[in-house]
Amino acid sequence: MNARLHAFLDASPWAMHITPAQMDSVRHAATVRRFTAGSTICLRGSPAMHWMGVIDGMLKVDTIALDGRSTTFAGVPAGAWFGEGAALKGEPRPYAVVSISDCIVAFMPRDTFLMLIDESRGFSRWVIDQLNARLGHYVALVESFRLQDVTTRVAYCLAELFNPQLYPSTSRQLVISQEELARLCGLSRQNVNRELHKLADLGLLRIRYGSIEVMQLEGLQQFARGAAVV
Repeated sequence: MNARLHAFLDASPWAMHITPAQMDSVRHAATVRRFTAGSTICLRGSPAMHWMGVIDGMLKVDTIALDGRSTTFAGVPAGAWFGEGAALKGEPRPYAVVSISDCIVAFMPRDTFLMLIDESRGFSRWVIDQLNARLGHYVALVESFRLQDVTTRVAYCLAELFNPQLYPSTSRQLVISQEELARLCGLSRQNVNRELHKLADLGLLRIRYGSIEVMQLEGLQQFARGAAVV
């Protein structure tokens, strides 16, 4: 397992911005854990003691209201690092992290993360770009929710799982249920099912049991921007 963790760390997009000595510190401090589908990785309100990366599988960042309704803020596919905002602030996490599928997760201690922030200008800039990309994502998400039709909203939520800054290694075969996608889109499962079939009829994706295969990523991204698919 440690060999896989080290390979994941070496392949992470921020690795090029730190020195070999700093990477040795990261390898020494980082840990890895396996989780089965449906497992809670972090509880809402738990201390932000780690920055996390998804080695394999897919997670969701969500919350549950007092009346029992749940909403998903983001899906986190393999290859992505997340939670830098909470790690920077050192405050209790305002969300829960739950595994959508069986997954392997890397944990970098907050102290190590802050050491890289303090000592590596390149790493700090990468984190700023990461935070800026998240801000841009949520601004565009609000715009999509308020101004676009539901088909475009579903296309946007799917296309953003391939955001090159946030999720650089997403597989075209997304292991995500329509129920989970509905929470991500803020729609009912029935509405998402209908809109997915519209996108499938355009040849942009293929609906499979328990997963969605993106057939034309560029076309899906184009549709998500509100442009006609050629």
